[in-house]
Amino acid sequence: MSLVAVKYISDILGDKRIFNNMIIAVILGIGGIVVLVAFVFAAIARFIGIGNLFGASPGVSPTIPPSDIISLIAGLAIGLLAAWVLIIVSAVFLRMSYKSVAARLNVGLFSTAALLNLIGAALTIILIGFVLIFVAQILLVVAFFSLPDTPPMPPSGTAPAPMTTSG
Repeated sequence: MSLVAVKYISDILGDKRIFNNMIIAVILGIGGIVVLVAFVFAAIARFIGIGNLFGASPGVSPTIPPSDIISLIAGLAIGLLAAWVLIIVSAVFLRMSYKSVAARLNVGLFSTAALLNLIGAALTIILIGFVLIFVAQILLVVAFFSLPDTPPMPPSGTAPAPMTTSG
């Protein structure tokens, strides 16, 4: 829903960079999740064996070699690190998008929420970031409700299209 809202704001303001930065942020965020799931699946499949994963071969050894455990932990760590980096880069693009919205519409909560989201993305590695991201989402809701009915006049003196709300 935020993506659609930012698309409308971008169209009304006539600034395609706002929506382009948001699209990049969404794609990188989804990419981070896909990378994480792929690495977790691959690490688990390598650990228990692909045949055992789908129930093909019932032969399970009673002891697990230490190299398998290290391989599992390394695969999970690499997946988490790759997803973390993609999520941080996604948050940077999200911040650029929302900072532009904040500057153009004079609603500072967008900028504050974007900064909290970026800090939260960086701190997800120690889990406190999830709380900051949650707070940032609440601030974004408040920011969207704080939008003016008509956008401010651009400096060139041309009248922008009026903002309409549908709901």
